[in-house]
Amino acid sequence: MSHILVVDDDRRLRELLQKFLMDNGFRVTVATDAEDARQRMRAMEFDLIVMDRMMPGEDGLAFTRALRETSTVPILMLTAMGETEARIDGLEGGVDDYLSKPFEPRELVLRIGMILRRARTAPERREIRLGSYVFDPERDILEGGSGDLRLTTTEASLLRVLAENAGRVLSREALTELCAIDGTDRMIDVQVTRLRRKIEPDTKAPRYLQTVRGQGYVLRPD
Repeated sequence: MSHILVVDDDRRLRELLQKFLMDNGFRVTVATDAEDARQRMRAMEFDLIVMDRMMPGEDGLAFTRALRETSTVPILMLTAMGETEARIDGLEGGVDDYLSKPFEPRELVLRIGMILRRARTAPERREIRLGSYVFDPERDILEGGSGDLRLTTTEASLLRVLAENAGRVLSREALTELCAIDGTDRMIDVQVTRLRRKIEPDTKAPRYLQTVRGQGYVLRPD
Protein backbone atom coordinates (compact mmCIF):
# COMPACT_ATOMS: atom_id res chain seq x y z
CA MET A 1 0.00 0.00 0.00
CA SER A 2 1.58 3.29 -1.13
CA HIS A 3 1.94 5.91 1.59
CA ILE A 4 1.02 9.44 0.51
CA LEU A 5 1.63 12.69 2.37
CA VAL A 6 -1.01 15.37 1.67
CA VAL A 7 0.16 18.90 2.48
CA ASP A 8 -2.52 21.61 2.35
CA ASP A 9 -3.52 24.45 4.67
CA ASP A 10 -7.18 24.16 3.60
CA ARG A 11 -8.69 21.81 6.20
CA ARG A 12 -11.75 20.94 4.11
CA LEU A 13 -9.73 20.03 1.01
CA ARG A 14 -7.16 18.20 3.11
CA GLU A 15 -9.81 16.02 4.70
CA LEU A 16 -11.56 15.39 1.36
CA LEU A 17 -8.30 14.31 -0.24
CA GLN A 18 -7.47 12.06 2.68
CA LYS A 19 -10.82 10.30 2.53
CA PHE A 20 -10.83 9.95 -1.26
CA LEU A 21 -7.30 8.58 -1.44
CA MET A 22 -7.91 6.16 1.42
CA ASP A 23 -11.06 4.96 -0.34
CA ASN A 24 -8.86 4.24 -3.37
CA GLY A 25 -6.44 2.05 -1.45
CA PHE A 26 -3.74 4.46 -0.34
CA ARG A 27 -2.32 4.97 3.12
CA VAL A 28 -2.57 8.72 3.80
CA THR A 29 -0.94 11.10 6.27
CA VAL A 30 -1.81 14.81 6.27
CA ALA A 31 0.15 17.96 7.12
CA THR A 32 -1.03 21.56 7.38
CA ASP A 33 2.09 23.34 6.10
CA ALA A 34 5.76 22.87 5.16
CA GLU A 35 7.05 22.65 8.71
CA ASP A 36 4.38 20.14 9.68
CA ALA A 37 5.33 18.12 6.58
CA ARG A 38 9.00 18.10 7.64
CA GLN A 39 8.06 16.71 11.03
CA ARG A 40 5.99 13.96 9.39
CA MET A 41 8.85 13.10 7.04
CA ARG A 42 11.30 12.78 9.91
CA ALA A 43 9.05 10.17 11.48
CA MET A 44 7.80 8.29 8.42
CA GLU A 45 8.70 7.39 4.84
CA PHE A 46 6.41 8.35 1.97
CA ASP A 47 6.06 7.13 -1.60
CA LEU A 48 4.64 10.42 -2.89
CA ILE A 49 3.70 13.91 -1.71
CA VAL A 50 0.54 15.72 -2.88
CA MET A 51 1.08 19.36 -2.01
CA ASP A 52 -0.66 22.68 -2.47
CA ARG A 53 1.49 25.39 -4.00
CA MET A 54 -0.04 28.39 -2.25
CA MET A 55 0.42 27.96 1.51
CA PRO A 56 1.09 30.55 4.22
CA GLY A 57 4.71 30.98 5.24
CA GLU A 58 6.90 28.69 3.16
CA ASP A 59 4.92 27.92 0.01
CA GLY A 60 4.89 24.62 -1.81
CA LEU A 61 7.48 25.62 -4.40
CA ALA A 62 9.99 26.85 -1.81
CA PHE A 63 9.48 23.67 0.20
CA THR A 64 10.03 21.57 -2.93
CA ARG A 65 13.30 23.32 -3.71
CA ALA A 66 14.53 22.78 -0.16
CA LEU A 67 13.40 19.16 -0.18
CA ARG A 68 15.21 18.40 -3.42
CA GLU A 69 18.53 19.00 -1.69
CA THR A 70 18.09 15.77 0.27
CA SER A 71 15.18 13.79 -1.21
CA THR A 72 13.88 12.49 -4.53
CA VAL A 73 10.40 11.58 -3.24
CA PRO A 74 7.92 12.25 -6.09
CA ILE A 75 5.84 15.43 -5.72
CA LEU A 76 2.47 16.19 -7.31
CA MET A 77 1.71 19.89 -6.97
CA LEU A 78 -1.85 21.20 -6.70
CA THR A 79 -2.31 24.78 -7.85
CA ALA A 80 -4.87 27.35 -8.90
CA MET A 81 -2.18 28.80 -11.18
CA GLY A 82 -2.73 27.17 -14.54
CA GLU A 83 -0.34 29.30 -16.60
CA THR A 84 2.45 27.50 -18.45
CA GLU A 85 5.16 29.63 -16.83
CA ALA A 86 3.89 28.72 -13.36
CA ARG A 87 4.06 25.02 -14.28
CA ILE A 88 7.56 25.45 -15.67
CA ASP A 89 8.67 27.17 -12.45
CA GLY A 90 7.44 24.14 -10.54
CA LEU A 91 9.17 21.64 -12.83
CA GLU A 92 12.42 23.58 -12.59
CA GLY A 93 12.05 23.52 -8.82
CA GLY A 94 11.76 19.73 -8.74
CA VAL A 95 8.02 19.00 -9.02
CA ASP A 96 7.21 15.77 -10.88
CA ASP A 97 3.73 16.73 -12.04
CA TYR A 98 1.11 19.47 -11.76
CA LEU A 99 -2.64 19.35 -11.34
CA SER A 100 -4.64 22.57 -11.66
CA LYS A 101 -7.58 23.34 -9.39
CA PRO A 102 -10.41 22.58 -9.67
CA PHE A 103 -9.70 18.98 -10.64
CA GLU A 104 -11.53 15.70 -10.95
CA PRO A 105 -10.58 13.36 -8.07
CA ARG A 106 -10.34 10.48 -10.53
CA GLU A 107 -7.70 12.38 -12.49
CA LEU A 108 -5.74 12.85 -9.28
CA VAL A 109 -5.71 9.09 -8.70
CA LEU A 110 -4.65 8.44 -12.31
CA ARG A 111 -1.78 10.90 -12.08
CA ILE A 112 -0.64 9.47 -8.74
CA GLY A 113 -0.67 5.99 -10.26
CA MET A 114 1.36 7.18 -13.24
CA ILE A 115 4.00 8.84 -11.06
CA LEU A 116 4.30 5.82 -8.76
CA ARG A 117 4.68 3.43 -11.70
CA ARG A 118 7.37 5.64 -13.17
CA ALA A 119 9.19 5.80 -9.83
CA ARG A 120 9.11 2.03 -9.40
CA THR A 121 10.09 1.06 -12.93
CA ALA A 122 13.78 0.22 -12.76
CA PRO A 123 15.44 -1.48 -15.74
CA GLU A 124 18.23 -4.02 -15.39
CA ARG A 125 21.30 -2.33 -14.02
CA ARG A 126 23.89 -1.37 -16.59
CA GLU A 127 26.52 1.29 -16.48
CA ILE A 128 25.68 4.61 -18.03
CA ARG A 129 28.93 6.55 -17.85
CA LEU A 130 28.92 10.30 -18.30
CA GLY A 131 32.39 11.67 -17.70
CA SER A 132 33.20 11.27 -14.02
CA TYR A 133 29.66 10.10 -13.22
CA VAL A 134 27.95 6.73 -13.52
CA PHE A 135 24.16 6.57 -13.47
CA ASP A 136 22.67 4.07 -11.01
CA PRO A 137 19.10 3.40 -12.31
CA GLU A 138 18.17 1.44 -9.19
CA ARG A 139 18.71 4.41 -6.87
CA ASP A 140 18.23 7.31 -9.30
CA ILE A 141 21.70 8.61 -8.42
CA LEU A 142 24.67 9.83 -10.43
CA GLU A 143 27.65 8.28 -8.63
CA GLY A 144 31.15 9.73 -8.56
CA GLY A 145 32.60 13.02 -9.65
CA SER A 146 32.58 15.57 -6.88
CA GLY A 147 29.97 13.54 -4.97
CA ASP A 148 26.77 11.60 -5.59
CA LEU A 149 23.94 13.56 -7.19
CA ARG A 150 20.29 12.68 -6.66
CA LEU A 151 17.87 12.78 -9.57
CA THR A 152 14.14 13.37 -9.39
CA THR A 153 11.96 10.57 -10.77
CA THR A 154 11.33 12.60 -13.93
CA GLU A 155 15.03 13.35 -14.47
CA ALA A 156 15.90 9.68 -13.90
CA SER A 157 13.16 8.57 -16.29
CA LEU A 158 14.44 10.94 -18.96
CA LEU A 159 18.03 9.75 -18.51
CA ARG A 160 16.97 6.08 -18.67
CA VAL A 161 15.02 6.57 -21.90
CA LEU A 162 17.84 8.53 -23.52
CA ALA A 163 20.41 5.94 -22.39
CA GLU A 164 18.32 3.06 -23.73
CA ASN A 165 18.37 4.91 -27.07
CA ALA A 166 21.96 6.17 -26.85
CA GLY A 167 23.12 7.67 -30.15
CA ARG A 168 19.56 7.86 -31.45
CA VAL A 169 17.80 11.20 -31.79
CA LEU A 170 14.46 11.29 -29.96
CA SER A 171 11.89 13.97 -30.67
CA ARG A 172 10.25 15.96 -27.91
CA GLU A 173 6.99 14.18 -28.67
CA ALA A 174 8.62 10.77 -28.29
CA LEU A 175 10.30 11.75 -25.03
CA THR A 176 7.02 13.12 -23.67
CA GLU A 177 5.33 9.77 -24.34
CA LEU A 178 8.19 7.46 -23.31
CA CYS A 179 8.87 9.35 -20.06
CA ALA A 180 5.16 9.86 -19.28
CA ILE A 181 5.73 13.59 -18.84
CA ASP A 182 2.55 15.63 -18.85
CA GLY A 183 2.49 18.94 -20.68
CA THR A 184 3.87 20.61 -23.79
CA ASP A 185 7.19 20.16 -25.57
CA ARG A 186 8.45 23.05 -23.43
CA MET A 187 8.23 20.76 -20.41
CA ILE A 188 10.77 18.40 -22.03
CA ASP A 189 13.08 21.34 -22.63
CA VAL A 190 12.85 22.25 -18.93
CA GLN A 191 13.74 18.71 -17.83
CA VAL A 192 16.65 18.56 -20.30
CA THR A 193 17.98 21.86 -18.94
CA ARG A 194 17.78 20.55 -15.36
CA LEU A 195 19.50 17.30 -16.31
CA ARG A 196 22.29 19.11 -18.15
CA ARG A 197 23.07 21.15 -15.05
CA LYS A 198 23.89 17.88 -13.32
CA ILE A 199 25.79 15.97 -16.03
CA GLU A 200 27.45 18.56 -18.24
CA PRO A 201 30.77 20.27 -17.43
CA ASP A 202 29.63 23.15 -19.68
CA THR A 203 25.87 23.51 -20.21
CA LYS A 204 26.46 25.98 -23.06
CA ALA A 205 28.38 23.35 -25.01
CA PRO A 206 26.79 20.00 -24.02
CA ARG A 207 29.06 16.99 -24.41
CA TYR A 208 26.60 14.22 -23.52
CA LEU A 209 23.01 15.44 -23.86
CA GLN A 210 22.99 17.18 -27.21
CA THR A 211 20.33 19.09 -29.13
CA VAL A 212 19.75 18.16 -32.77
CA ARG A 213 18.14 21.22 -34.27
CA GLY A 214 14.69 20.59 -35.64
CA GLN A 215 14.70 16.96 -34.49
CA GLY A 216 15.09 16.60 -30.72
CA TYR A 217 17.71 15.32 -28.28
CA VAL A 218 20.35 12.59 -28.26
CA LEU A 219 22.50 11.14 -25.46
CA ARG A 220 26.09 10.25 -26.26
CA PRO A 221 27.55 8.58 -23.14
CA ASP A 222 31.21 7.58 -22.85
